Amino acid sequence: MSPHDPALPEYRAQHLRERLAQEDIAELGVRVELRGPTVLVWGPVSSADCRETILRIAAESLHPLAWRHDLTVVSARPPDREEDLP
Repeated sequence: MSPHDPALPEYRAQHLRERLAQEDIAELGVRVELRGPTVLVWGPVSSADCRETILRIAAESLHPLAWRHDLTVVSARPPDREEDLP
């Protein structure tokens, strides 16, 4: 295999990073890392829809590699009540 072989996990992980940067989702906190032979996609996302979009893109970009995800939906809304401080 050459270093530019599209089947290499490093190539696929970089391709996924590029797709996530170019898509309209704009989730800059999402990380793509190699953990041995497995690709890990992790970080905070702004909505469940965004999470699903990232998972779809990852599945398309990383197939047939083994990959896992740890995407957390975080809310950026203001609090709905006052905070009680001691």
